[in-house]
Amino acid sequence: MERRKVIKSGLVLIASATVASIFRPAGAAVKVFTGGERWLSPTGPVPRAVDASKRVFFTEREAELVQAVYDRLIPADELSVSASQAGCVIFTDNQLAGPYGAAQHRYKLGPIVNGTPEQGEQTLLTPADIYRKGLAAMDRHCQQRYGKSFTELTPDQQDHYLEQMEAGQFNYGVFSSNKLFSAMLTNVKEGFLADPLYGGNKNMVGWKMIGFPGARYDYRDYINIKGRRVELEPISLLNIS
Repeated sequence: MERRKVIKSGLVLIASATVASIFRPAGAAVKVFTGGERWLSPTGPVPRAVDASKRVFFTEREAELVQAVYDRLIPADELSVSASQAGCVIFTDNQLAGPYGAAQHRYKLGPIVNGTPEQGEQTLLTPADIYRKGLAAMDRHCQQRYGKSFTELTPDQQDHYLEQMEAGQFNYGVFSSNKLFSAMLTNVKEGFLADPLYGGNKNMVGWKMIGFPGARYDYRDYINIKGRRVELEPISLLNIS
């Protein structure tokens, strides 16, 4: 579908490498850069890999709805697997159960006053609230409109519903439908391209699709290679943590 092509074309600019084995031209010398101060890794806890077998936020019904939406936003095609196959639902489930879901980076004590567009959204709703309230409202709305759940609609019906949802044409009670759509679109893209440590981008499928080399320490072996394609197998934090 066109959505996948848009995602690919918008992200390919961040990487010029493609997937294959690590390549260095025969006989190419490695230039050693010296000088400056020694870099020391900052101390702190090492991120823990997500346990894909455990659901930590979504109910079973919520997970079904998110999977259905995600797989219309990033469907399986000739470029790669679908969003759910890449672990995007698992990624979002874990993000919503953590600091992101609780909006720990935001001031949430109020009062809430509408600001300028440059000030961003002013709300006490957390991402976890948006998903919990929004998914329940979405499920009720589809039942009222079609007599069936979103998961039971045909792909064309699902796409049409999502287009209207994105346009904010539905009232989900405390907020418009585009708030939930915007959150899901952002999170599915994050899950498809995040380090596999966090549950998404299974087998680095997202990185392989756009040619991103992953969590490499440096590129000194390749910095002097010009005019030739440098092919690097992506590396995850799972390989080095």
